[in-house]
Amino acid sequence: MRRVRVVNTTRQQTLAERAEVAESFIRRGVGLLGRSDWARADGLVIVPSDGVHSFFMKMTIDVLHLTKDGTVKKLLPAMRPWRIGPIIWGGHAAVELPTGTAERTGTVVGDRIEFVDVVSDV
Repeated sequence: MRRVRVVNTTRQQTLAERAEVAESFIRRGVGLLGRSDWARADGLVIVPSDGVHSFFMKMTIDVLHLTKDGTVKKLLPAMRPWRIGPIIWGGHAAVELPTGTAERTGTVVGDRIEFVDVVSDV
């Protein structure tokens, strides 16, 4: 599984040290389903994505919707389980993070997010 560091370059803040990247159809569909904590990773990057849902999830998450150039287009703080998020026109990726990450790091719409590959811990 590919992992990346998720960095808000606008605020010089790391949002996730080892986020999983869901690039395949199956990985995007499974996402965080069934997980009750962040033991395996501290984030999930879904590419491509123009919207997310939290059906069958057991935890609340922060969701960042990004454009192709990494700009935060929409922020959904504390999205609870069993919800459907909005479709984000022009959305390219979604980043799912532990609740409170956006607030703790000061991340807001318009910030730039970058992904830095990290060595796999498999």
